[in-house]
Order: sequence, then structure tokens, then C-alpha cells
Amino acid sequence: MKHLLNLLAAVALLVWGTHLVRTGVLRVFGANLRKILVQSMRNRFTAALSGIGVTALVQSSTATSLMTSSFVGQGLVTLPAALAVMRGADVGTALISVLFSADLSWLSPMFIFVGVVLFITRSATVAGRVGRVLIGLGLMLLALQLVVEATEPLFSSPAVRALLASINSDVLLEITIGAVLAIVAYSSLAVVLLVAAMATSNVVPLDVALGLVLGANLGSGLLAVLTTAKSVVSVRQVTVGNLLFKALGVAIVAPFVGLWIRYVQPELPNQTHGVVLFHLAFNIIISVGFIGLTQWVAKLVTRMLPTPQASGTSRPHHLDPSALSTPSLAISNAAREALHQADIVETMLIGVLDVIRNNDTRLSQELRQLDDTVDELYSAIKYYMTRISREALGEEESRRWTDIISFTINMEQIGDIIERVIIDVEDKKIKPQRNFSEAGMAEIVELHGRLVANLRLSMSVFLNGNVRDAQKLLEEKARFRDLERAYATTHLDRLSDRTTLSIETSSLHIDLISDLKRINSHICSIAYPILESAGALAPSRLRESRLGKIES
Repeated sequence: MKHLLNLLAAVALLVWGTHLVRTGVLRVFGANLRKILVQSMRNRFTAALSGIGVTALVQSSTATSLMTSSFVGQGLVTLPAALAVMRGADVGTALISVLFSADLSWLSPMFIFVGVVLFITRSATVAGRVGRVLIGLGLMLLALQLVVEATEPLFSSPAVRALLASINSDVLLEITIGAVLAIVAYSSLAVVLLVAAMATSNVVPLDVALGLVLGANLGSGLLAVLTTAKSVVSVRQVTVGNLLFKALGVAIVAPFVGLWIRYVQPELPNQTHGVVLFHLAFNIIISVGFIGLTQWVAKLVTRMLPTPQASGTSRPHHLDPSALSTPSLAISNAAREALHQADIVETMLIGVLDVIRNNDTRLSQELRQLDDTVDELYSAIKYYMTRISREALGEEESRRWTDIISFTINMEQIGDIIERVIIDVEDKKIKPQRNFSEAGMAEIVELHGRLVANLRLSMSVFLNGNVRDAQKLLEEKARFRDLERAYATTHLDRLSDRTTLSIETSSLHIDLISDLKRINSHICSIAYPILESAGALAPSRLRESRLGKIES
């Protein structure tokens, strides 16, 4: 039992080390990796090379698969280009397994020591995140040594040897076990390294080890499919297409395992090299041999998983759960969904003027239903944001996280105000069949036009973070406040002149321009985080007045 626990602990440490490396690299290079992948997809060959590089960094072809499929879901890349990236990603993870199979035991203590020092002393900086990566690499190397030590006494028992002998020469069973291990470990790299260590210790015959390696490759494809099972169709198309490539590769290579053992293995120094180089050869063969089939497989997958037509605006379009493992990508998805929410708010804001002008009860009902959509999107975005690991975010991404939450809250509150405005118009204007005076209606139209323009400017500020536009938005807030005061005064003048239409709609008119001012305040508040982070936020009037008193 003790030896079994030691083996399980060593495997767990190997998986945890892989996780630390993957998350650490994504924290340091997440946004840059995203740019590299998107920019390199001009053709299938550069896409494959980028897949090799990114996977070598994150130590996981599954992570690259999830990242790439999210880009397809966002419309940033095409499905054939994404499948080409995955061909390179498989080669990348195989190259890492070859590297880690070498005798690098002397690196383990050095990586762990340097990593811990960097992580403790500079945890909030890039150096601290690099330290996290070094800790992960050191733990992976240490875990491989522990696996070898733990397997020797455990698998020397007659019972275990009999169990392993029962799967000898049963390729389908070997592939199945390897696939299950890769899914459970959440890493085909960890399984391949484990199998290599077991083969070196003569725990499993080489032919069984190679069958387990084929299964691990298939399992990594299945793992990505399972992870994206609840994602949109365009995301699932990438992982399903990648699984088809892997399944086809396993079917072609499996019958030739015996040829590898007979002709290639005698030329290699040991069993470890035989396992990891077989893993590398398998991925190179299917990547180079199948890269010309990406267009064909993309068409096949599109027929298998056709993209459904959009059915309404209430469903979140960009909140891909599979992107949560890549925080920078998840932040981007949430920002795009926030803009989708703002588009619906803009539709409500534009429509409310038609309700006021034309007493359109059908439109007012539709706009009130849109507020339910805005609320649903707000809840979906908020829940999605809470699932993003705050610890995995850098300083800039943490600030963006806060900006997105603030933006969606403001949009949700604007939607609520518009709904209340519509209810007031129905109760105080449409049902009693009243109308605003010509001058009063002109004032409402003027304020409404400024609101729509400011909302569009705020969306630009949220998207681009332009400081000059943010300053302009605050300037518009001051102008709108002055207009609201001026129009309130002119309305009182019309009441003094006994204007009948103004008297009948006085309460609604005052409430309406006040609500429009509140909407504008929510719109303009989007500028504050941008200006504050740029150090361009002017001091408040209250602070200025206090300073003036002190000086006097």
C-alpha cells in the first residue's frame, strides 16, 4: 500500500507541476501568446509552427487546443487554420516529452530553489510569475525521479506483473487504458513520461508502452472535446476536428508498432528513448502527413456540427467556458459580451424616443422585454467573470476585470432607468392621451440625441481606453448637466405662461429630463477608471473648494 501511495503521489506531483508551468506561462505571456497565434495564421504552415512554439511554452496541447478553439468561436481565425495549429501543437508536446526524458535531475533542485526565491520575494511581478514556472518545471523533473523509484518495488510483485501481462498484445485495450489515463491526469505529456519511466524500469513491455502512448494521444483529443462539450458549435468544431486527426493517426500507426520495435528500437540506447521518440515520430507523421487535409476535415466537421442560426439576442454570444483556463482570453470574451450588452441598451435608448413621440405601445412592450435581456446578460457576464481566477491575472488584466464589471453594472442600471421611463410615459402620456409642447419635445429630442452620442463614445472608450475620448466624455457630462438645468428653467417659464400642454405633462417632463441626466451620469462614469489609471483624472470641485478656503 505504501508503494502504491508513493506512486500516486509522484503522478499527482507530475500533473501539478505541469499545471503550474501551464498557468504560470499563461500569466506571463497570455496576451502575447494570443497575438502570436492570431497573427501567425496566414497559412497552414506558419500556423503549425506557432502551435509548436505555444505548446512548448504551456506544456500542454490541450491548453493550446482550448485557446485556439476560442479564437474560432470569436471569429478571429478560420477552422482550417485552427486545425493546422493543432497539428503543430501535437509536435510541440512531443518535443517537450523528449526533452524531459533526458537526465535532467540536477536541474530540479536548482529550478525549485530559484523559483521559490523569485516567487516569494517578487510574487506580484513578472519575475514572481517566472518563478512559478520554474517551480513547476522543477516539480515535474522531481516527480519523474519519484515515479521511477516508486514503480520498481510496486511492479515487482507477481500479482501486478500478472495483471500487466494480461493486457500484453491487446492493442485496443492498451489504447483505451492510455486514453483514460490521459483524461484522468488532464495531461498526455504526464502520461507519456510516466509510461516511459515504467518501460525503463521493465514494469511494462515496450509494445504495451507504445500502445499506451497511442492511447494517451487519443485521450488528449478526447479531453479537449469533453472540456468544450458545453461551448458554442464553432468552438467544438476545432476539438472534434482535432480528435478526428488523432483517431485517424492512431488507426494508421497502431499496426506498425511491431516494426518500430523490430527495426528502430535496437538502434536506440534504452526503453525511455524508444517511448518518447515513438511519441514524437507519431505526431510528426500525422502532422506533416495530414496538414494538407485541414480543409477537407474542416468541411467534414462543419457538416457534422453545423453552426445554428442565431435565434434572438438574449443568449450570450462570447462567454466561452473553455477560455477560462486562459485568463487573458476570458477577459477578452467578457469585454466583447459587455459590448453586446451595450448594443442592446443602445437599441432601447434609440427606441424610447419613438415611444415618446408616437405613443407606440407595441414598441414600448418590446423595449421593456429588452431590459430583461440586458439583465440576463449582466448576470451571465458577472458569473463568467467570477469564474476567472483573479490570481492568474496580471496588473493590467486585473484593472480590465474591474472595468468590465463596472461597465456591465452601468449598462444594467441604464436599462432599468429606460424601463422606468417607458412605464412613466405609458402611465402619464399614452394612457391619458397627452402630448408635450413643441418646445418641450424639442428639448427632449436634444437631450436624447446627446445621450445616444455619449453612449456610443463611452463604448469606444471602454473598447480602446483612449484617454482623450474619456476626457471628452466627462466634458459632455458637464454640458449635459448645464442643459438639464437650463431646460428645467425654461419648462418653469412655460408653466408661468400658462402653456396648457406644459401644465398637463409637467410632472412627466421634469422626471424625464432628470432620468435622462441620470442615464448620462452612468454613461460618463465609464471614463473615470480610464482617466484614473492614466493619471489624468482632474481633482473634484469639492477638493478644489476646500483648497481655496485653506489658501484664503
